[in-house]
Amino acid sequence: MSVFKFRSEEPEIFKFCRSVEAPVARKLEHRHEAHGHYREDPYQWMRLSDEQKEAKDPDEQTREVINYLNSENEYHEKVTAHLCDFENKLFEEIKSRIKQTDMSVPYLNNGYYYITRYEEGKEYPVYTRRKGSQDGKEEILLDVNALAEGCEYYHVGSFEVSPDNRWIAYSVDQVSRRQYTIFFKNLHNGEVLAESIPKTSGNIVWANDNKHVFYSVKDKALRDYKIFRHELGTPVSQDVQVYHEKDEAFHTYVYKTRSEQFLVIGSSATLSNEFRILEAAQPLGQFRLFHAREQKLEYEIDHHGDHWYVLTNADDAFNFKVMQTPITHTDRSNWRDYIPHKESVFIEGIDCFKDFMAIEQREGGNTRIRIRDWSVNEHVIVFEEKSYTVEISANPEFDTRMIRLNYTSLTTPSTIYDYEVADRKLHFLKQQEVIGTFNSADYVTELIQVRARDGVSVPVSVVYHRDYPKNGTMPLLLYGYGSYGISMDPMFSSARLSLLDRGFAFAIAHIRGGQEMGRKWYESGKFFEKKNTFNDFIDCGQYLVDHHYCGAQKLFAMGGSAGGLLMGAVINQAPQRWAGVVAAVPFVDVVSTMLDDSIPLTTGEFDEWGNPAQKDYYDYMLSYSPYDNVISGPYPPMLVTTGFHDSQVQYWEPAKWVAKLRDLKTDHNPLIMFCNMDTGHGGASGRFRRLKEIAMEYTFLLELSGLVLE
Repeated sequence: MSVFKFRSEEPEIFKFCRSVEAPVARKLEHRHEAHGHYREDPYQWMRLSDEQKEAKDPDEQTREVINYLNSENEYHEKVTAHLCDFENKLFEEIKSRIKQTDMSVPYLNNGYYYITRYEEGKEYPVYTRRKGSQDGKEEILLDVNALAEGCEYYHVGSFEVSPDNRWIAYSVDQVSRRQYTIFFKNLHNGEVLAESIPKTSGNIVWANDNKHVFYSVKDKALRDYKIFRHELGTPVSQDVQVYHEKDEAFHTYVYKTRSEQFLVIGSSATLSNEFRILEAAQPLGQFRLFHAREQKLEYEIDHHGDHWYVLTNADDAFNFKVMQTPITHTDRSNWRDYIPHKESVFIEGIDCFKDFMAIEQREGGNTRIRIRDWSVNEHVIVFEEKSYTVEISANPEFDTRMIRLNYTSLTTPSTIYDYEVADRKLHFLKQQEVIGTFNSADYVTELIQVRARDGVSVPVSVVYHRDYPKNGTMPLLLYGYGSYGISMDPMFSSARLSLLDRGFAFAIAHIRGGQEMGRKWYESGKFFEKKNTFNDFIDCGQYLVDHHYCGAQKLFAMGGSAGGLLMGAVINQAPQRWAGVVAAVPFVDVVSTMLDDSIPLTTGEFDEWGNPAQKDYYDYMLSYSPYDNVISGPYPPMLVTTGFHDSQVQYWEPAKWVAKLRDLKTDHNPLIMFCNMDTGHGGASGRFRRLKEIAMEYTFLLELSGLVLE
């Protein structure tokens, strides 16, 4: 069994942390008072403003912070140097499973078949189309490899082709802060126009006249707050503001209905929505209010024929229902039930097509697709596996007899089907190819139920190699998230095979805070019930140990973003339970972040965590915030990752957390932080670069597990 060589190295990083803190911290002493609590934060000096980060001539604080982050990365390299060869080998192994020259299944849109393809050895996609037939002449829309040349980070957020097929509008982020610049390209001659639109959300919507586009822009807190109209060929300075979302709890966006008859401006908060509509053929007109926002009224809209269809929680429909309203009378007083509410079925989305509606729903924890024609005949698409994920894929055409689906499970690679609605037939199109000797029959998946401490049954999805012995001796990685109503569904990962084939099991705890079991599952994992999320995860881990899915000293944990909050909370509550933890871009300084409305997401998330301006919410947040509850005592081995340009969870949260852990923890277990200085919340761009971080995380886990690294 190999071991990390940390004991002799740790004092060096301790010494460095304190020496860097000394010159800056005295000038940036941070003391916050709220509701009678005084919170001292000796690590607040690590926070830089966007202006400081972008300055060509950095000030003293900026230099100190960047030096500190670089030194953490140097420390990481030094103490894992003995693993470098294996990590590189693991990266090549994960990469080798990916079919390098590959292409997507073509989809039809307005007379063209659109295809995304990859070329061997290249990081980025090539977006193409073929006119009239899948075998027609290829036309390259965007070669992202060429566009990204010389860039450390490059991401095409979206692209939209004009209705006359002449123009493509596409958005690019070169910093990884989810701020996109929109460009326009003439598809007839390849010319990219000089006009470009900076600091947008990246989404673009064409009006039906082929010369006007609509887009949203961000404020200083990176909230989408204004919608503009741009006329092709005119200066961006002349763009017209068509909507301003002034409520900081809401963000705004724009889209076109699949029927292509309407442009829609949406405003959304966690628990409330509002929409405005305009005929897509009349882009210079005024948007009309669909129905005014109401507190705790959630709704989404789609159009078909003479009616709008409204997915909503109105009338206490906590698992949502579908209502119908005339196209000319959209106020809530005109809404009538179309698909009634059921306590056992959670409706997540609706898609209107010419001859039918497709409904995405959850039942018994599994995703389902229900088809309902306009004569009100309906059926559910049936799949054989007990635990799987199915979702509606690219379906831009309104007049179609088929819908495209994406299907996957923990043992089934992503599979594309066309479903023939009238005949109820699935047509297999393509399955993600895993290069090598992969055989899904070599792996076993289970869906088990764990009784949490308050008696609630929590589902856990598990996968392992068929030769994995469930005798309480092997390692298992437990993954969780549990926030925002985001469900962690069972999905295939070819990279994960590198763990499974070496003797790891992998499990997803479907804890409260997600929506796997319906809307109430989410509601019981937020606000003053947030600790259910953490308790569920710990109880699921204990069950896996007690039932011999893994050894008592072989249970590992992993989560990212709000799942990183989960990691921080469970190591404070039960540090002895985990053999090792990976916390990716972790949201750990909950109280400080939620008190600072200049930080992206903060104001819009009061309906998720609570508003700490209210003492009861402040006290409850303070009782679980990982950063505020670090104690003097032992902690498990940890790998913490972040990105310097992260706009979702700012880099200083994990940096401060790691520094505080270094000062207070009493063990000699490894504590490593990796800060990618070129990326943000989503990690590296490119299909191979991001695999390097996966290889780093897996190497950390494999080394700790005692498995032979080969």
